[in-house]
Amino acid sequence: MGVITGIREKLHFVLYALVAAFIALIVFEWGMNFNGFSGGGALAGKVNGKPIEYRHYERVYESLVDNFRSQALQAELTDAVERELRQRAWDIVVNQIILEEQLEKYNIRVSDEEVVAAVESDNPPMVIVQNFFDQETGSIDREKLEKARMAPENKEIWIRIEDIIRGELVEKKLQQTLNRMVRVSDAELEAVVDRELGSFSASFIPVPYNMAGNDTLFTVTDKEVEDYYNENREMFRQEPTRALDYAVFSAVPSSRDSMSVKNELESLAVNFAEADDDSAFVNLQSDRSDAFDKRYSRADFSVEAGDYVFDESRLEAGGIIGPVADRNAYRLIKVKDVSNGEPVARASHILIPFEEGDATGEAAARETAAVILQDIRAGKRFADLAEQYSQDEGSASQGGDLGWFARNTMVPEFDEAVFGATTGSLIGPVETRYGLHIISVTGRDTKTITCSEIVRNIRPSDATLENARRKAAEFQIEAEENGFDRAAEMLGIDQHTTGYVTKTDMIPKIGYNNTITRFAFTSSKGAVSDVIQTDSGFLVMQVSGNNDSGYRKLDEELQGVIRSELLTRKKGEALDQKLSALLEEKNGNLDAVAGALDGVSVVTAENIRFNEQEIPGYGRDIRLMEAIIGMEPGSVSKPVAISDGRALILLHKKTYEKNDLESRKNMLRAMLEQVKEERFVQDYFAAERRAATIEDLRGF
Repeated sequence: MGVITGIREKLHFVLYALVAAFIALIVFEWGMNFNGFSGGGALAGKVNGKPIEYRHYERVYESLVDNFRSQALQAELTDAVERELRQRAWDIVVNQIILEEQLEKYNIRVSDEEVVAAVESDNPPMVIVQNFFDQETGSIDREKLEKARMAPENKEIWIRIEDIIRGELVEKKLQQTLNRMVRVSDAELEAVVDRELGSFSASFIPVPYNMAGNDTLFTVTDKEVEDYYNENREMFRQEPTRALDYAVFSAVPSSRDSMSVKNELESLAVNFAEADDDSAFVNLQSDRSDAFDKRYSRADFSVEAGDYVFDESRLEAGGIIGPVADRNAYRLIKVKDVSNGEPVARASHILIPFEEGDATGEAAARETAAVILQDIRAGKRFADLAEQYSQDEGSASQGGDLGWFARNTMVPEFDEAVFGATTGSLIGPVETRYGLHIISVTGRDTKTITCSEIVRNIRPSDATLENARRKAAEFQIEAEENGFDRAAEMLGIDQHTTGYVTKTDMIPKIGYNNTITRFAFTSSKGAVSDVIQTDSGFLVMQVSGNNDSGYRKLDEELQGVIRSELLTRKKGEALDQKLSALLEEKNGNLDAVAGALDGVSVVTAENIRFNEQEIPGYGRDIRLMEAIIGMEPGSVSKPVAISDGRALILLHKKTYEKNDLESRKNMLRAMLEQVKEERFVQDYFAAERRAATIEDLRGF
């Protein structure tokens, strides 16, 4: 994919998203004359001093909720979804005021005559096209349109349609106004031509940061860390944050709870076997109402449940299998048919990750993979090595076992390797975007069943819930009286912490929970919450930290990040000095420079094309490619920053595709103008929003 194509895809419909959508929603709800939502009610907030009434914000939110429910009939309005929709509603009302200010700034208006002219034009507004386009004739059905306009019963509807049209015309006028500010220079065009049509031949010496010397040679002082933080303060801007300590009181289903569910399903087995209408029976009895006439393979079960279900002794058409425990549920299965289908596989893996473009990291990963393969071939257990080496947290503790999976479930390289091998194969290292994988294929199967099933989730009983709730309440009382830390110590309760989170962040290890967020941002530091129920039990929380400064605190974690950045910067500066001196000493001869450096060599690559995103024979390094295409043939670069250090480059030549070069340049200019116009609108509104004084008074 070319650079221009990629940018166009990313920015397509930017105006619609940032301008037209706001207008369309607002004019549909209130018409064009809402004037900042002011009107005397309780305020949700202010934008540049202009009030937003809470009732208007709520109406936008309710519209989004209605749309969500109409688009996803079975979906639950969870805390995460509610939070997302409220944020969208807030963005809409804020951006609408910012938009209104721009319309005033540029004196953009649309008259009634312009609305009528738009309706009657050969290129009518979208709302007209959507409702009056005739597929057979390929044009607007004018007779149908006129009848709709003139019908007395459509008077109120047509007023709204005209408001939507007015909004579309306003958006176009604003776009045209902003587009007049955009120009494409010859230099910009040539840069795009190089990226899209250029082919380059170059030699270069990549020099990693570690050649600057050991970390101990470079000192980063606390003062330098603090100065960097102050000089780059805007990099650390953030919403207000809170940190919470909390105690967990799990309501895990007891063995009695589990047995109760199993017994219930066992009592249904005979009636299920005799039922004539599986759909009705499943709909009445199952926690998953659509679980009838389904086709399953082993990949649709946990390993243990799959072994049970697909045992040859149980695979019989008309038979009942189970109840079988599977992933916090019991499943009672009525088999309709047994057949062969697409193969599924079971595999274990050991993941050794490295950053894309990090040549040193990749080399280290390949060395580790070679050691692991040697150990496996020497007789060491794959599972033990997975626990020792694998960086896939989800599978490492299981000895690398990924269970059963179907084709196209894993990333393509992994999928191809596994399904191209036989059971018992050891494969690798296989490279994917996650790193290197050593893979052991442990199973293949083609058996499938067509069945209906009753699924009952294993939930904690009322007694189990009440026991956990009581323990949480005892802790909460103790924490209120003697302090959170003292209560945890006295009752032997483990404390956990969330770290700093914003109002919109997912809370680590908990997820989205509006009750917790509401408590965190409406309570003072040290406050202890009431008992809070979650899906897995109960929590008691304490606000342990707050930050309303608008900037991330220079805490220990951020100090470490800055210190690492400054260390890398100092190593880069040391490499700059070293390579510049060698370049001068060796009269720009790259071979001579490489000869003076241990462990590096000159790399020569032909036919380097930017839109292929990879240097032939070397790999991916966007910063190196950017440097190459910015040079003139025959020139040698100064040290340039690359992904893992510095490089010296000699550009031999650059050529262009000869076919229709000028016409392709003209096409690229037109495309670049369009992209710049779209990007300019996006950047313009983003800048206006950043510059706006926005007061969020919604609370929770």
